[in-house]
Amino acid sequence: MDSLHRLEEIFSRFPGIGPRQAKRFVYYLLNKSPASIKEFTDLVADVRRSTSECEKCHRFFFHRAQKTDLCPTCADQSRDRSTLMVVARDSDFETVERSGAYKGLYFILGGTVPILDKEPEKRIRLQQLLERASESTLTEIILSLNTTPDGEHTEKIVHEGLAKVSPARITVLGRGLSTGAELEYADSETIKSALQNRRSSL
Repeated sequence: MDSLHRLEEIFSRFPGIGPRQAKRFVYYLLNKSPASIKEFTDLVADVRRSTSECEKCHRFFFHRAQKTDLCPTCADQSRDRSTLMVVARDSDFETVERSGAYKGLYFILGGTVPILDKEPEKRIRLQQLLERASESTLTEIILSLNTTPDGEHTEKIVHEGLAKVSPARITVLGRGLSTGAELEYADSETIKSALQNRRSSL
């Protein structure tokens, strides 16, 4: 496989990107100047160097000058440490934070589990979540996953695991987030309503 087709294949791995879009990305880059290409590749490398994965919630954050193991949210002692919200991706975290409706802590699963998948532990950070859930300070764990078939399947897997290791109340987002919706695209009012109306899971 030549370099052009390898680059197409890499772009096609991006979420929501198919072969045609991947090809457009490649030809877009080919039409840019060498300086623009260098700016792009330098920026990608810089983002990777200046970003760390939080050892607590597993989201990526900028550590700037001083490298640290905890993201600003997990390190913030003013956050409510009795509640833990479980979301699929970093983009879901950003959506909830932007709403200002939640002041507790988070855990990033790293994705969802397709319905036919037989090995969920390879898709999501299930074991790490169960270890985190065993913390005695937690009184509520909020499962804030997409209301899609894969999201609901993941919710069931996570609930079953959590129920075995944590006495904390397990809840899900309530009215406000419609069936089939992805948390990432919800507006602030929808998030607030879904949190206010959350209910017990399963």
